Amino acid sequence: MRVTVENGRAIKVSGDPDHPPTQGVLCTKVTRYAERVHHPKRLTQPMKRVGRKGEGHFEPISWEEACRIAAERLGEIAQRAPEAILPYSYAGTMGLVQGDSIAQRFFHKLGASRLDRAICAAAGAAGLRYTFGSSLGMLTEYFAQSEVILIWGANPIASNLHFWTRAQEAKRNGAKLIAIDPYRSLTAEKCHQHIALKPGTDGALALGMMHVLITEDRLDHDYIAAHTHGFDALKARALTYTPARVAAICGIEEQVVVDLARLYASTRKAAIRMNYGLQRVRGGGNAVRAIACLPALTGAWRDRAGGVLLSSSGWAPVDANALQRPDLIPGWPQHQPRIVNMNQIGDALTHTGDAAFGPKVEAIVVYNSNPVAVAPESAKVAAGFAREDLFTIVLEQFQTDTADYADLLLPATTQLEHLDVHKSYGHTHVMANLPAIAPVGEARPNTEIFRSIARAMGLTEPALFESDEDVAAHAFDWSDPALGGADWAALKREGWLKLNIAEAPFARGGFRTPTGKCEFHSEALAEAGLDPLPDYLPPHESADGAPELAARFPLAMISPPARNFLNSTFVNVESLRATEGEPHVDLHPADAARREIADGDEVRVFNDRGSMRARARVTDRARSGLVVGLSIWWKKLAPDGRNANEVTSQALTDLGGSATFYDCLVEVERA
Repeated sequence: MRVTVENGRAIKVSGDPDHPPTQGVLCTKVTRYAERVHHPKRLTQPMKRVGRKGEGHFEPISWEEACRIAAERLGEIAQRAPEAILPYSYAGTMGLVQGDSIAQRFFHKLGASRLDRAICAAAGAAGLRYTFGSSLGMLTEYFAQSEVILIWGANPIASNLHFWTRAQEAKRNGAKLIAIDPYRSLTAEKCHQHIALKPGTDGALALGMMHVLITEDRLDHDYIAAHTHGFDALKARALTYTPARVAAICGIEEQVVVDLARLYASTRKAAIRMNYGLQRVRGGGNAVRAIACLPALTGAWRDRAGGVLLSSSGWAPVDANALQRPDLIPGWPQHQPRIVNMNQIGDALTHTGDAAFGPKVEAIVVYNSNPVAVAPESAKVAAGFAREDLFTIVLEQFQTDTADYADLLLPATTQLEHLDVHKSYGHTHVMANLPAIAPVGEARPNTEIFRSIARAMGLTEPALFESDEDVAAHAFDWSDPALGGADWAALKREGWLKLNIAEAPFARGGFRTPTGKCEFHSEALAEAGLDPLPDYLPPHESADGAPELAARFPLAMISPPARNFLNSTFVNVESLRATEGEPHVDLHPADAARREIADGDEVRVFNDRGSMRARARVTDRARSGLVVGLSIWWKKLAPDGRNANEVTSQALTDLGGSATFYDCLVEVERA
């Protein structure tokens, strides 16, 4: 990003035209980043609660008093039951320094509970890890040269604009673009074909494609022999997924399965861009595994314009141990504090404690996240945060839904005000984030807030007080060949560095798995007692997986990101919220007619977990049997004080323990 500063204020944020992935362009949201930084309701001073939890009443205090209160409460709990302290964070600030460096070291030193940060991408990451060895894939820039692009479980116009630029270039050059998505998104509308399968059935479609590739011998036998592991077993599995069976599972025509496989095999310049939508269901990890196997079957990896990309984050040689210092945990590695899955924070905060769970959570420190809005089964999450005996610290830039429950509310800096270093999961550059303006008001970087609390607690571990510069300097393993001999000073000077990766990274194999091959059959999964081959697992909540539940709640609901929001970030930027309008759900005309719902009616979406109200849009963009609620609204900014996570579940995915936001059955009625 390029930031234009005038009199100490950021007045414009734009893409850097010299940065190859960005090319001077930012998405709709981030072009408004200056509005967010200088928002009139920006938190600028520490505050403590004066009303009941959830009411959002605070009074200003000094940083000295805030750190004293934090130190006293956390210190007392840490001395008595350190695992009763729980951090909660995700990607509100995605840098390696402000994300989890000093913060992780702080909680490790205390011996606090650990957080399984699995709310977004863990199922897909696990699927890639068991197949490729890490989160690796083809290079984004070469999608522009592809001849076939499958955009699978993704809406890049809203969430990956820089990839969409390359896809559009390929389209102008004659490439065929296919969108695979239950919903006809903005992206699907601009593709040559839209395959509207049922939510959670992506793995079956991939296995059906394999069936066609195998039975019609559209395979690269040399690549399979040299660079894959377990083909015979995969072949036996795929042969059970006939196009007829797959069509019935996915709710599509049999010929669609056949034609898709033939098109995909027609060129080695066949590329797949997955995104995280397809893995937010019970079988998400297996679905990613199945799709990730396709380019190895056809030899698409031989060409730089062929392959698959879900995440490129594994290419960056991050030194996680240097950043997070797990060795600071008392008794490590023999003693390992419990792990709490962040998707089950509702259960964790309402648990009274026992031998299996461990001590009741007595303190929670939230940073880089807004769990009351974004975590599943929202009513239970809010009930947990409403506990008067739960000491809650929230580091934030705004008074979010979660901030309303804080005992201490501490003002944090934005990307424009602090130093950081970034990897990417959509391209293969690493980047320095240098502060463009001074912190607004009394805001402090996350790192400095945790240093301040550690100091007030009397902690003396030197690792807790390293400067941001020192942390950034050790964020990567600079000896890794991918960094080409660079160091932090060079990265800071240049702004970004392109990782040294082969244009066609798996043309000659070289996967990071134990066998060095694309693992169709994973011994690691087998050793864990799991199916070593990719398979289709019906959603937890579906006619196949739970017929009695489906009889009561016959509509599947997905809640993908609204174009103007980034999860719950940007919802409070008035210009973006005005464009989004109000919470709405899209219903197919046939589903609406059965319920006597007209376009524009206010409706109630509900299941046994809760309900929300929204404005109905009757449209065939949603396939029959599907409800689409573009998300995710701050609850306090929604007319009824609720959002889509009132109805989502804390159930987890097959691999990675990730969230199943799109594995959700509901009913809809006129409000």
